[in-house]
Amino acid sequence: MNKGFLPIGSVVLLKGGTKRVMITGYCSIDNENTEKVYDYTGCLYPEGILNSNELRLFDNNQIEKVDFRGFEDQEQIDFQKILDEVMTEYNNGITEVDNDEPVVMYQSDSEESLE
Repeated sequence: MNKGFLPIGSVVLLKGGTKRVMITGYCSIDNENTEKVYDYTGCLYPEGILNSNELRLFDNNQIEKVDFRGFEDQEQIDFQKILDEVMTEYNNGITEVDNDEPVVMYQSDSEESLE
């Protein structure tokens, strides 16, 4: 992990790539290699997500160039701090939870629910 995460919506070129990728998510796990947690999930830019099989999983160190930095506000800044803490703990080998309850990494103050 290098100096925090880029915001959702950032557009990057990956090393050796010819097509740009837009960041759509964080901390993704490949179904075929569940031991590895990738820094980012992304989709081709400007096409977007046309098919879930076309998602890209990649790490910060694979980014060659940042063409556009996504939207940042206080909510995103607060989320990034939590995300950085969780990933630091994960990278230091603290991966177990003390109980069987789901871990809520972040909860928005918004009244809207994703459930």
